[in-house]
Amino acid sequence: MKTRTMTEKEIKRDWYLIDAANIRLGRLATEIATRLIGKNKVQLSGHLDNGDQVVVINAKKLSVHPKKLDRKMYYRHSGHMGGLKQKSLKTMMDEKPEEVIRLAVRGMLPNNKIGSAMLKRLYVFEGESHPHEAQKPIKIEIENS
Repeated sequence: MKTRTMTEKEIKRDWYLIDAANIRLGRLATEIATRLIGKNKVQLSGHLDNGDQVVVINAKKLSVHPKKLDRKMYYRHSGHMGGLKQKSLKTMMDEKPEEVIRLAVRGMLPNNKIGSAMLKRLYVFEGESHPHEAQKPIKIEIENS
């Protein structure tokens, strides 16, 4: 019996809707990464990008441990001497809550071209509304235990 691999034409992408209200950041990021990679599908191929589209709403209402709000830092560097910039999770949640989710998911995806393509299929919105109603996304409930 031969093992058959999928081709690009056979990939079927579903749309999923996740409500991030009162869900911990780590649990949310792992669920999103699983859907983007395609690990929830039977026909997983490591060399193909056969993941799904994920829409996340209510990024502003994300749940984070109170100590982590002050202790977790996000760093970036301009490339110049003394160009290290840092922000705490609390300021990031106030300014750009979408970016907090995007960075958490990015750390769970592969660090190559396929991982970049997967991240482009993630749509994060601060509020309740989103422009992807026409795709009829499947709503996913994440247990917060």
